[in-house]
Amino acid sequence: MEQQIPLSHEASAGDTNMRITNSLPTEVVQCLENARFLHLATCHDNVPHVSLMNYTYLPSSPYGNNLPEIVMTTNPASKKMNNLAANPNVSLLVHDWVSHRPTTSSQSRRLSNGHSPARADPPSSLAALLFNLNTSAVSSISATINGSARLVERGSEEEKYYQNIHLANNTFDSAAGPAEESTAREDDERARLHDARVIVVGIKDVRIADWKGAVRDWVISGEGEENRGQVNGI
Repeated sequence: MEQQIPLSHEASAGDTNMRITNSLPTEVVQCLENARFLHLATCHDNVPHVSLMNYTYLPSSPYGNNLPEIVMTTNPASKKMNNLAANPNVSLLVHDWVSHRPTTSSQSRRLSNGHSPARADPPSSLAALLFNLNTSAVSSISATINGSARLVERGSEEEKYYQNIHLANNTFDSAAGPAEESTAREDDERARLHDARVIVVGIKDVRIADWKGAVRDWVISGEGEENRGQVNGI
């Protein structure tokens, strides 16, 4: 019989193992620092919209009341821009799981060319490697982050501050290309950023889920409230 991995079946409709803090948990910070993209969910008139985004995580900034923020940019004519103008509440999903979908038993039973059952491929060494990575401490959580987004004022010093940090965080060295190509890519990205609107999400709370289904909730609050939450046993 195939070994079954025990999963956690915690009720997650409400607050689960709530904690109050003025900074993000270390494992969430590591996830945000290591992941390349996140998913941004916006909503308008009860119609949700999800976008895959480059981002920059800031533990604090001169403009963010010393609370953690996430910086992104968007085309001024994008759907997410329209949604944010109408409803600033957003949800973000970031994870450090290595994504690879192995062959399922139903796929192995499908007909091949409409005549004979398809032969099941043996598990690849890559699939086994990725599975082992996902079940190790190296890669283990997803974080759902809720917050309020604001559009930074055009042409302001604040916009320049976030643009420069976001550009530096999302300009990647190319081992194959010469320095001139890297500079050209950076110039192109800077020109694109000049036309984009800067979105800054102030983080309100985060839910951490591991690959077994265990859930923990954290609320981000101002200084002084963290101790109060602990005294109350939250």
